[in-house]
Amino acid sequence: MASHDNERYLHGHHESVLRSHSWRTAENSASYLIPHLRPGLRVLDVGSGPGTITLDLARLVAPGAVVGIDSSEQIVANATGLAIDNDLHNVTFEVGDAYALDFEDASFDVVHAHQVLQHLVDPLAALREFRRVLKPGGIVAVRDVDYGATVWHPGLPGLASWLRIYEDAARTSGGEPFAGRHLKSWALEAGYEHVEASASVWCFSSEAEREWWGGSWAERTTESDFATRAIEGGHATLADLHEVAQAWRDWATSADGWFALTHGEIIARA
Repeated sequence: MASHDNERYLHGHHESVLRSHSWRTAENSASYLIPHLRPGLRVLDVGSGPGTITLDLARLVAPGAVVGIDSSEQIVANATGLAIDNDLHNVTFEVGDAYALDFEDASFDVVHAHQVLQHLVDPLAALREFRRVLKPGGIVAVRDVDYGATVWHPGLPGLASWLRIYEDAARTSGGEPFAGRHLKSWALEAGYEHVEASASVWCFSSEAEREWWGGSWAERTTESDFATRAIEGGHATLADLHEVAQAWRDWATSADGWFALTHGEIIARA
């Protein structure tokens, strides 16, 4: 998504990552934005990934147009195929860079970014670029997790190790794993005059949710780019990661398992 030196997307594009991202919808991941949408708006979705949220945005603003951008050509191709499968003609996907958007000034009514700023070395630069392509009176909508406000039960030591390794690896990759709490401050520093801040939670507790979330993280921990970067950065050994993966599987099979991720959200106006 970006071109700053040494900036790397911590998760990579392993199947386990894409599978978890494909669960996202406007309802469960952008509910704070929905009241601000109406037919006819032009929307840019930065870091659109598999495109599931993007397609929902396209449905909500039709006949308005939505453009989704991502750094991966393969992800863009997959999202384009998803739009075709859903017979949506007011959405397109392109390869793009959050720091250098390939659009004219004042091109969009809404710029949306979900789980993007936490991975960036320079989130302020990205927010300023979002503002550049925003029409007068438009809004920037951003949502990012805050891993410092992550809680779970039962209190498995392996999950505590997972969180420590994740936070360390994220920062080594140039990101900010506590991004959710910084969004309002970042937006104000980037020059936005009006910023509305809120928070929401993803919660996983049912048997199906535990199987899906725990299984995804068990696989991601040992097989995705997260594992490579955790080991290369000296944050964990392969044995450590296998212990963490087992903790995720144990959590998934715990009848009383419960996991919550808190997200910061902002609606910002220039």
